[in-house]
Amino acid sequence: MSGRLSVVLTTVLVTAASATHAANHDPVVVTSSNTVNNQLLVFDTAGALIESVPTLGQGGVENNAGGVAAGNGLVAVVNHGSHTVSVFSRGENGFEFRQLLAVVSPPVSVAFSKDHLYVLGTTTVESHRLGIDGIDTIADGVVPLVAADGSAAQVGVAGDRLIVTEKSGTIEVVQLEGGAGVGSAVPVALPEDSRDTPFGLVTRGSNAYVTIAHSDLIALVKNARLITLTATGSPGGEGQHSPCWLAVVGPYLYSSNSPSRSISRLVAGGNNIVVDLPVAAQTVGAPVDIAAVNGLLVVVESNAGGTSHLTQFRIDEDGNLAPTTSTAIASAANGVVIVSEN
Repeated sequence: MSGRLSVVLTTVLVTAASATHAANHDPVVVTSSNTVNNQLLVFDTAGALIESVPTLGQGGVENNAGGVAAGNGLVAVVNHGSHTVSVFSRGENGFEFRQLLAVVSPPVSVAFSKDHLYVLGTTTVESHRLGIDGIDTIADGVVPLVAADGSAAQVGVAGDRLIVTEKSGTIEVVQLEGGAGVGSAVPVALPEDSRDTPFGLVTRGSNAYVTIAHSDLIALVKNARLITLTATGSPGGEGQHSPCWLAVVGPYLYSSNSPSRSISRLVAGGNNIVVDLPVAAQTVGAPVDIAAVNGLLVVVESNAGGTSHLTQFRIDEDGNLAPTTSTAIASAANGVVIVSEN
């Protein structure tokens, strides 16, 4: 082989390898089909479906948030109908199935910390440690919920605690020791008129921002205490009723409002929440989950007839939303995350 040909081939191989590595780090949007034969659905930022991977479980969950979670190079998906959680990793050839975890009660929501996966079921919340060889199939903590009446909505990690919502009227916290859930779930004290349908949440540090949908409120909970409540309905929210799901980017907190089919923009401070723009964007369908990161916001929307849409928005430096793509999904999809690493 001549020296010149060798240089050309080396250059081609290096270029191809770099392109593959870059593509593997491009952000993708992940949801689940939520069908009887559940599937992980992966979309690029142009809205094209690029992968559909069986979860080996059954979907069927509804009225929850966080049915898909990403962290530690993994993606977890709830299989409500089969009482399992599927775990995937992102490799050179896309998403690869890794594990199927059996859980105590039908799962509705999942969340990662740096060393654990947390699974919220209809009656329990449990913790599974992450190890070198994967996620421990045996839970190192199982804590019964306060109501445990099947209304569980979402789980998140706020500092050294889990925060959990049950739609029947409870925001509760679970203490973590070494990442494992311990003790009993403790309800957060809420005013009597501010308990109607706690729903979606997002956390940052020890702060947890929680929607109380039918009370038209967003709560800030910190260290197991209610810090403040912000109204999103009239007059302050200009009629944007029932905030359901939340995403946070920089100073901005985005609330998707299902009945109003809108997304509101709020400013989230250390101890307060202020409605900044009541209608930052409109949605075609009723939002059922939301996620945002690095200038990208995505919403799964429910349509009539058991179908859904995945809509993507660009977030500019001032927090404004501009729609970029809207993709039809032939099932009532559940959960959404943005994955930007392999």
